Amino acid sequence: MSLALPRGCRALLALCCAVALLQPAFAAKPMARKPALAAQHQARDGDAEARLIEIYKLVGQAKTRAALAKAETLVRDHPSFQLAQLVYGDLLTAQVGPVRSFGDVPHATAQSSAQLLAGLREESQLRMRALRERPPAGAIPAQFLQLSPRNRHAIAIDTSRARLYLFENKPDGIKLVADYYISVGKSGIEKAVEGDLRTPLGVYYVTSNLDPKSLKDFYGAGALPINYPNPYDARRGKTGSGIWLHGTPPGQFSRAPKATDGCVVLANPDLLRIVKTVETRTTPVVIANSLKWVAPASVQPDSRRFADVLQAWRNAKATGDVDAMLGFYTSDFSFNGKTLAAWTPLLKVELTRARGRDIELKDLSFLRWTDGTAETMVVTFGEVAAGARTGPVKRQYWVRQGPHWKIFYEGVIG
Repeated sequence: MSLALPRGCRALLALCCAVALLQPAFAAKPMARKPALAAQHQARDGDAEARLIEIYKLVGQAKTRAALAKAETLVRDHPSFQLAQLVYGDLLTAQVGPVRSFGDVPHATAQSSAQLLAGLREESQLRMRALRERPPAGAIPAQFLQLSPRNRHAIAIDTSRARLYLFENKPDGIKLVADYYISVGKSGIEKAVEGDLRTPLGVYYVTSNLDPKSLKDFYGAGALPINYPNPYDARRGKTGSGIWLHGTPPGQFSRAPKATDGCVVLANPDLLRIVKTVETRTTPVVIANSLKWVAPASVQPDSRRFADVLQAWRNAKATGDVDAMLGFYTSDFSFNGKTLAAWTPLLKVELTRARGRDIELKDLSFLRWTDGTAETMVVTFGEVAAGARTGPVKRQYWVRQGPHWKIFYEGVIG
């Protein structure tokens, strides 16, 4: 390795460190939609990170010249990729002497930008961790007990790894198709109240796909709102709104691991891939502190046991047995805002009209959620009475109470 660094390269080293640490200041200025954002839209999802990981690998193999060349190309193609700029600066530094630490910037710069530098270092560690700790081949998150054919895609987010996993639900099973680095709330996770700057944990659904033309540049390539607070959140008194999956402004390729007001933020090429892939209303989004990866066969016993409970509920409804039906509901049950007492007369009318006709549960899916207070199940199905061609699409939230499963919320969603 050459120990001499030309004067022009020394200036470049300082410049790339400054670009890496000052980029958010540039991004904060109001600006019209930039060509830079269009360029990010055209980039292939995951490409910039893959190139960065390749640079890391070359460094690990002591091939610093090759790494430097690839880093120079990467920052040229993605000048707003702060982490890549910092790696480039380190590789330039390595040409004249040892790198003392990742992001080896001048002392004064490090002091004035300590928080930003710490965020970039954490981002680097999390991206590397995602490379080292891959999900087992063929494994799925434990929450995915059963997806219906209508759930063509699913999303699972591991906040401890700053990672979003995109799945395709095929006839032969759920397949992981891509994964991406993400940012979450400034104050972390477990959102509880409006304005706490935390990202919620739970089972959610994509509710809409917002046209990027209607959004401020701050949201980048687009936005996918999710249904926070869901009925389980509401049952626990959680508040807040406006939790989205969205992109980044034109002048910022990615954000620090904890840098949002509660949303989940991705680089624009990655967000655009998801926007173009998933479906609204039917795509589940599991947000967990840490995902537990399991073999698909391992969830089948739990899936069958819960399917038996659901079948017992269906049988009670099909026979028109009001007392048996009410035994499946909690005392604080809510049906589209109605209490159990207010809903019971409506249930009786519904059962009378059905006259004991059998019902079929179509496109059945259920996703499990377990936290420190309860085990819940989010169940979605089409309810079609015998002789009918169509019926309402319903979503139920069940909670385990001792050995029994009970419904605490039911609503018509389609």
